[in-house]
Amino acid sequence: MPINYYVFLSLLLFAIGMAGVLVRRNAIIVFMCVELMLNAVNLLMVAFSKYYGMSEAQVFVFFIMVVAAAEVAVGLSIIVMVYRKIHSTDINLLNRLKH
Repeated sequence: MPINYYVFLSLLLFAIGMAGVLVRRNAIIVFMCVELMLNAVNLLMVAFSKYYGMSEAQVFVFFIMVVAAAEVAVGLSIIVMVYRKIHSTDINLLNRLKH
Protein backbone atom coordinates (compact mmCIF):
# COMPACT_ATOMS: atom_id res chain seq x y z
CA MET A 1 0.00 0.00 0.00
CA PRO A 2 1.41 3.46 -0.86
CA ILE A 3 2.57 5.70 1.94
CA ASN A 4 0.18 8.42 0.75
CA TYR A 5 -2.74 6.56 2.30
CA TYR A 6 -1.04 6.47 5.69
CA VAL A 7 -0.14 10.15 5.49
CA PHE A 8 -3.72 11.09 4.55
CA LEU A 9 -5.20 8.96 7.35
CA SER A 10 -2.75 10.41 9.86
CA LEU A 11 -3.53 13.98 8.78
CA LEU A 12 -7.26 13.26 8.99
CA LEU A 13 -6.95 11.80 12.51
CA PHE A 14 -4.76 14.68 13.64
CA ALA A 15 -7.19 17.24 12.20
CA ILE A 16 -10.14 15.59 13.96
CA GLY A 17 -8.18 15.61 17.21
CA MET A 18 -7.16 19.24 16.80
CA ALA A 19 -10.74 20.28 16.04
CA GLY A 20 -11.92 18.43 19.14
CA VAL A 21 -9.35 20.15 21.34
CA LEU A 22 -10.21 23.59 20.00
CA VAL A 23 -14.01 23.26 19.94
CA ARG A 24 -15.06 21.02 22.81
CA ARG A 25 -15.32 22.12 26.45
CA ASN A 26 -15.59 18.74 28.15
CA ALA A 27 -12.27 17.73 29.70
CA ILE A 28 -12.74 14.03 28.91
CA ILE A 29 -13.45 14.74 25.24
CA VAL A 30 -10.44 17.07 25.04
CA PHE A 31 -8.30 14.39 26.66
CA MET A 32 -9.49 11.79 24.13
CA CYS A 33 -8.73 14.19 21.27
CA VAL A 34 -5.18 14.70 22.55
CA GLU A 35 -4.74 10.93 22.60
CA LEU A 36 -6.12 10.77 19.05
CA MET A 37 -3.50 13.29 17.95
CA LEU A 38 -0.75 11.24 19.62
CA ASN A 39 -1.94 8.11 17.83
CA ALA A 40 -1.99 9.97 14.51
CA VAL A 41 1.65 10.94 14.98
CA ASN A 42 2.51 7.37 15.97
CA LEU A 43 0.84 6.04 12.82
CA LEU A 44 2.81 8.48 10.69
CA MET A 45 6.09 7.57 12.38
CA VAL A 46 5.49 3.84 11.88
CA ALA A 47 4.53 4.39 8.24
CA PHE A 48 7.69 6.42 7.52
CA SER A 49 9.90 3.98 9.43
CA LYS A 50 8.50 1.10 7.40
CA TYR A 51 8.88 3.03 4.15
CA TYR A 52 12.47 4.08 4.82
CA GLY A 53 13.51 0.90 6.68
CA MET A 54 14.37 2.51 10.01
CA SER A 55 13.50 0.21 12.89
CA GLU A 56 14.64 2.75 15.51
CA ALA A 57 11.52 4.85 14.92
CA GLN A 58 9.29 1.88 15.80
CA VAL A 59 11.07 1.56 19.14
CA PHE A 60 10.51 5.28 19.68
CA VAL A 61 6.80 4.78 18.93
CA PHE A 62 6.68 2.03 21.55
CA PHE A 63 8.07 4.42 24.16
CA ILE A 64 5.55 7.08 23.13
CA MET A 65 2.77 4.54 23.67
CA VAL A 66 4.11 3.70 27.13
CA VAL A 67 4.24 7.38 28.09
CA ALA A 68 0.73 7.87 26.67
CA ALA A 69 -0.58 5.02 28.83
CA ALA A 70 0.92 6.64 31.92
CA GLU A 71 -0.55 9.97 30.81
CA VAL A 72 -3.99 8.39 30.57
CA ALA A 73 -3.73 7.03 34.10
CA VAL A 74 -2.63 10.35 35.58
CA GLY A 75 -4.90 12.49 33.43
CA LEU A 76 -8.05 10.51 34.14
CA SER A 77 -7.34 10.54 37.85
CA ILE A 78 -6.96 14.33 37.73
CA ILE A 79 -10.22 14.65 35.80
CA VAL A 80 -12.01 12.45 38.35
CA MET A 81 -10.68 14.55 41.24
CA VAL A 82 -11.76 17.77 39.48
CA TYR A 83 -15.20 16.29 38.91
CA ARG A 84 -15.49 15.40 42.60
CA LYS A 85 -14.50 18.95 43.56
CA ILE A 86 -16.67 21.04 41.22
CA HIS A 87 -19.16 18.42 39.87
CA SER A 88 -18.41 19.29 36.26
CA THR A 89 -15.85 18.49 33.61
CA ASP A 90 -16.28 21.82 31.79
CA ILE A 91 -12.89 23.35 31.10
CA ASN A 92 -14.14 26.90 31.58
CA LEU A 93 -15.15 26.11 35.16
CA LEU A 94 -11.63 25.02 36.09
CA ASN A 95 -10.74 28.63 36.97
CA ARG A 96 -12.58 28.04 40.26
CA LEU A 97 -9.70 25.85 41.40
CA LYS A 98 -7.35 28.85 41.54
CA HIS A 99 -9.08 30.29 44.59
